[in-house]
Order: sequence, then C-alpha cells, then structure tokens
Amino acid sequence: MKNNEFIELLCKECKNQNVDITEEQANNLEMYKTLLLEWNEKMNLTAITDEYEIIIKHFVDCLECTKVIKDEEKIIDVGTGAGFPGMVLAIYYKDKKFTLLDALNKRLIFLQEVVNTLKLDNVEIIHGRAEEVARKEEYKEQFDASVSRAVAQLPVLLEYTSPFIKVNGKCIVMKGDNVEDEVKLSSNALNTLKLKIVDRFNYNYMINNEEYNRSILKINKIGNTPQKYPRNYGQIKKKPL
Repeated sequence: MKNNEFIELLCKECKNQNVDITEEQANNLEMYKTLLLEWNEKMNLTAITDEYEIIIKHFVDCLECTKVIKDEEKIIDVGTGAGFPGMVLAIYYKDKKFTLLDALNKRLIFLQEVVNTLKLDNVEIIHGRAEEVARKEEYKEQFDASVSRAVAQLPVLLEYTSPFIKVNGKCIVMKGDNVEDEVKLSSNALNTLKLKIVDRFNYNYMINNEEYNRSILKINKIGNTPQKYPRNYGQIKKKPL
C-alpha cells in the first residue's frame, strides 16, 4: 500500500468510527506504521502485519480512547508493548504528556526510534516492572490517567495501574467481548484499591466479515492506594485480588 493510500484509508476509517483526525496526525501514524513493520522483521512487536488490519486493530482501535480522555494532562501506558495505545495517543495529543512503561527493553528501543523520528517531545519512556516503578516517589500517584490494552486480567491490571494514578484520576482500560466476566471477578480489587467503575463505552468494527466487539472501561480512583500495594510480582500472580 502506497503512503498516500494508507493515509486516505486511515482517515476514512477514523471517520467511520467518528474519530476526528488531522492530516498531520495521519502522516505521523503512517510513519509509525512504517517503523513498526521495519522493526517487526527483526523483533516480535506485532502479529498484525497487514496494513489495513494495522489501521483498524491498532490505530483506529486505540483512537477510540479519545472519546473517553478529556482534561487529563499526564497519562501513563503500563505495559505499552509496541506502543498501543500510548504511542498512538501521544501522536494524537501533542498537548498531553505520555509515559510509556514496559519491562522488555528491546521494545522501548523501538519506541525511542519512533519518538526520535517523529520528533515527539511529549513522550517519556521507562524500562521497568510496573509493580516496582509504581513504588517510586516520582511515579506514585503522579498521573491523571492510565491507559492499557491487552496487558492482564482486570483484577491484576488494576493492581499494576492504579497506584500510578492520583486520587480523582482514572484508569482507562481497553477490553474485548469478555469484559463482563472480568468485571465480575474484580469487585474485591475495586474495593481494595479504592476504585469505582463509572462508565463503559462499547464499540465494534468489521474485518473480512468478522465482527470485533470491544469495550473501554472508565474507572475512577476515589481514595489513596493502600501502602501495601502493589505487591511483588509473585504475590500478584499467585493470589490476584
């Protein structure tokens, strides 16, 4: 697919999902796509390599978060992987500060290349485990929101993400069509971590006659995270909240 064809299709699909996008944002996402595919040949960044599927399943999907993000200025993506959704949103929102956190350093080398190529000055990249970084004073309860996609089951994910968030901030969680089951499993985690689900946004899209049903949960933080959380990785894995 030629660059201009990719950009035109990206803009069309964004419009179909009622996502506003500028020419500059579309151009930068096209460059991001090019880097993603180049680097994917030497390291495992994404199983999705068809350019149309990248548009829908990565870019448009991540941009659905723009319907939930409002006044938040400092946002962290915990377990960012190849930058979904954090890098996509950082390209979209140049006036917001994004911190992209991941435990696998080679992914972060790729993301730094994206930052350098696109000259993004609103992105901080951190290498580390969420449960360890969240205990550091410079990151503990310092963010207005967290965003996350395909990281962990909801009870585990909330223990990873909510300690980063200020009181009255929110966790924005992207989930698939099994979200109801995960919510049912999360009542103890929500109570323990001082969180409350306040909204849910459902959307869907079609690829090759297959429908994908997706949800975004908006979860408010209504009190400070108790001192004992997050626990270490072994405890979280062995006994999720």
